Amino acid sequence: MRTQVAIVGAGPAGLLLSHLLWLDGIDSVVLETRSRDYVERRVRAGVCEHPTVELLREVGLAGRLEEEGLPHHGINLRFDGEDHRIALTDLTGREIVVYGQQEIVKDLIAARLAAGAEIHFEVSDVELHDVTGDSPRVTFKDSTGATQELRADVIAGCDGFHGVSRPSIPDGILRTYDHVYPFAWLGVLVKAPPSHEELIYTNHERGFALHSMRTPELTRLYLQVDPNDVLADWSDARIWDELHARLAVNGDFELHEGPIVERLLSPMRSFVVEPMRHGRLFLAGDSAHIVPPTGAKGMNLAVADVLALSRALKALLTDGRTDPVESYSDTCLRRVWRAEHFSYFMTTMLHRDYSADPFQHRLQLSQLRYTATSVAAATSLAENYVGLPFS
Repeated sequence: MRTQVAIVGAGPAGLLLSHLLWLDGIDSVVLETRSRDYVERRVRAGVCEHPTVELLREVGLAGRLEEEGLPHHGINLRFDGEDHRIALTDLTGREIVVYGQQEIVKDLIAARLAAGAEIHFEVSDVELHDVTGDSPRVTFKDSTGATQELRADVIAGCDGFHGVSRPSIPDGILRTYDHVYPFAWLGVLVKAPPSHEELIYTNHERGFALHSMRTPELTRLYLQVDPNDVLADWSDARIWDELHARLAVNGDFELHEGPIVERLLSPMRSFVVEPMRHGRLFLAGDSAHIVPPTGAKGMNLAVADVLALSRALKALLTDGRTDPVESYSDTCLRRVWRAEHFSYFMTTMLHRDYSADPFQHRLQLSQLRYTATSVAAATSLAENYVGLPFS
């Protein structure tokens, strides 16, 4: 098999890269270890930044998003028993749209298959070879178990934090920055209408809680929990007790309960590798960086990465120019580190670190009160939350 760009991973990063390259007349093949059904059902992020939505519109992928996405013009910081609204659109002139990552994946798969793209699901034993040469290659077993070899001009590693792309780079090449937080998130998907029209980020003495949504019929709720907890520790009754306690507010608010149709435990970490390129292997999305979900940046960073990568590969493969490829890592990392800082800011402002002294908690409350009452501070939060323009 031969292609111009071998893409490892059929998440939003790999699929969007394939689509962007196709628009530029560049051939690609996508390899994915999971089944199509799995990647289309895998529930992940739901907040699309303004630049992400604009890009999806520009490349013809926003049809269902326009019909089913939920535009949001603000978020709420809930603390001291009160809601403090950050008016995103009033402060920045832009908005976010809640539209599940799995829905974007569905749209991308449909668009790529309609265009005749090659997406190989359920592959195994994926290995990358000769990534510093002019003709890197990927070996794998296809869904029938037959061994295949895919030769390419470049390889895009879009296979996530646990994928094979990053570990294929020899030791000593990458600089790693890793920060693990002393808490985790318990997330539940509930078959019930959202209890509020906007997202609610809560700082409570019992721990952080988040009220979000996926559709007008599905609510997404999160609780800060101990990183050593397991799902068996959390019965439905305990989950609802904590949600009611942490989301309580002075005034009119009723938390809608319903059947819990999905639950997961996620550790909280920040992670970055530099550079995001080794020879003809380019890392994008979670294979290169992880952010805590508090800032809603993970999928949006992946979109920014592959937009920069598609431009760089067009210059290389169509025009023979190498300068955008050489600067790809630096271009992406400037945005990555801004998002890392914002996500760290949101996480440390809203979560309770029970190993810290009371002084730290008073600083948290001071930051929350300042953010809620200062136009300058609220604007900074809003600007980062809706997404800085793509460079």
